[in-house]
Amino acid sequence: MFIDLDNFKTVNDTLGHDLGDSLLQKVSKRIQGCVGTGDTAARLGGDEFVLLIAGADRSAASAMARRLVAALSEPHLIDDHEIRATASIGVSLYPQDGLDRHALMKSADAAMYRAKGAGRNTFRFFSEA
Repeated sequence: MFIDLDNFKTVNDTLGHDLGDSLLQKVSKRIQGCVGTGDTAARLGGDEFVLLIAGADRSAASAMARRLVAALSEPHLIDDHEIRATASIGVSLYPQDGLDRHALMKSADAAMYRAKGAGRNTFRFFSEA
């Protein structure tokens, strides 16, 4: 899964980078709260995160993506500011969407852009189309 926060630049531009950094820390904790013990969550940089869900099929990935969308859209209280930080999530599945991490990340990234195009605060699976 490739996770990108929606409109994160606006948070940094209007409330400052310190608050943006605090938001990223809170988002990271929420992501960690959604994943299982055998899963891997990492921040790539900026407001981009990637998840590796071991052995997940389409149904399990859908359930995880729904949990993430719900958890991340809950408001964050930071320095007396209530911030809503939604996320767009792209999902790719092994082996049909890629045989190595590079191909899977590229597919998940493309799917994430489809989620943004669908109105944000949602997820999409990779599709060859």
